[in-house]
Amino acid sequence: MSKYEVVIGIETHVQLRTKTKLFCSCNNDARDEAPNKYVCPVCTGMPGALPVLNKRAVDLSLQAGHALNAYENTTEFHSKFDRKNYFYPDSPMNYQITQFDEPIVGKGYVEFPVNGETKRVGITRAHLEADAGKLTHPAGTDYSLVDLNRAGTPLLEIVSEPDMRSAAEAKAYAQELYNLMRYAGVSDANLYYGNMRFDVNVSLRPIGSKEFGTRTESKNLNSFRAVAGVVEYETKRQTELLDKGEKIIQETRGWDENKNVTFSQRSKEEAHDYRYFPEPDIPPLVVTEKMLGEAKGGFNIMPKDIREALAEAKIKSNEMEALIGDPEASRFWLQVVAENPAYAHFAFNWLIGDRIRLEDDKNESLAESAVDVTTLTGVAKLIDLGKISSTNAKILLERLWDIDEDPLVVADQNDLLQNSDTGELEKIVDEVIAANPGPWEQLKAGETKVLGFLVGQVMKASKGQANPPMVNDILKKKLGS
Repeated sequence: MSKYEVVIGIETHVQLRTKTKLFCSCNNDARDEAPNKYVCPVCTGMPGALPVLNKRAVDLSLQAGHALNAYENTTEFHSKFDRKNYFYPDSPMNYQITQFDEPIVGKGYVEFPVNGETKRVGITRAHLEADAGKLTHPAGTDYSLVDLNRAGTPLLEIVSEPDMRSAAEAKAYAQELYNLMRYAGVSDANLYYGNMRFDVNVSLRPIGSKEFGTRTESKNLNSFRAVAGVVEYETKRQTELLDKGEKIIQETRGWDENKNVTFSQRSKEEAHDYRYFPEPDIPPLVVTEKMLGEAKGGFNIMPKDIREALAEAKIKSNEMEALIGDPEASRFWLQVVAENPAYAHFAFNWLIGDRIRLEDDKNESLAESAVDVTTLTGVAKLIDLGKISSTNAKILLERLWDIDEDPLVVADQNDLLQNSDTGELEKIVDEVIAANPGPWEQLKAGETKVLGFLVGQVMKASKGQANPPMVNDILKKKLGS
């Protein structure tokens, strides 16, 4: 057992889902666009250009605050912007407009399941700020290229308390934050495009100690695997250093995902190094009770609501997250359950299985398909009535993906309806028994394992249309006769 306790805090940069940048009217979505296509005098820091605050960014920040449980006892508060002064090629103004001592989101918390328990991680704050541009370093050259398309993009930086104690907790926290921001409609949180990035702070201290150790910060992680990997590697690296009597250096580190190691980048700055002072070009923001109320009305279903509904439907806890990670599919599932709770498992299994395959194959989302709640419940009802098998139900939903028609009609047109005619089934069973005398004699001798084989042969002979429970019953009756 280690003699050190791991202490983890995470800063998360969330790109807000706005049409324009934080302080100008430039397009906020420059994915796959040419460098420096969406720039103007404001986001390139031209002299005399004045910023204008994006109201939608404020609204989304307030929605995030509700998702982070930060406004439970709040009716009205003040927030302001500040200048964070530093020089770097991707920051044309030589300062960043951010928030220092009066952020738009104060203390809150996030709760999530991990290792079979519910973990609560405190939120210190979340502040609204403008993102920097992007530097590219062409291989084999002695220069860097600057793309300012991202400069001025609205970011919400969510700062956690150092409440996590393991890689599993850090990963689960990052995943829950990802879920919360998407359910609340705050961000697309697309990790591939960097819409959500994690800075992971790790330190060690002797077990039982209340003082924090020296921390390292690994920046710009864009996957949950990387978050866990950084914690695991830094825990190992720092433990080895402390065991040798060496000191931990407070520094910023990078993550090499190919080697699964962190590497030193630069010494870590303190807050006073940035010489924060109030932003003179943006007046303080007064957040009213009305604004908070409107922000809370921006969403109504959150991950915890889905977990509770899944638990009530007796879905296994280790399978829940597959659905919870998809807000649209989760809301769809809730609507199906509201129509008929008996369809909960069928809908769940289709949504986390075949639905994903169909979206990939068709290159369109469930919302863009012809399958709606009425369609899915209609197919589930056909299973309930014994008209189609679960296997054929999946085939039927694939047929219905592109057409808005009655499931029963489409099932009939595609020969997917089950044969429940006792006389016809008995005839097929007799033919199968005649063709398979060996297995039939084994079954009569008590070898029940061959029952499945015989049922399978009946299904094959009926081209998948025989009703399996009825086939079972017929075979068992013939055994007793």
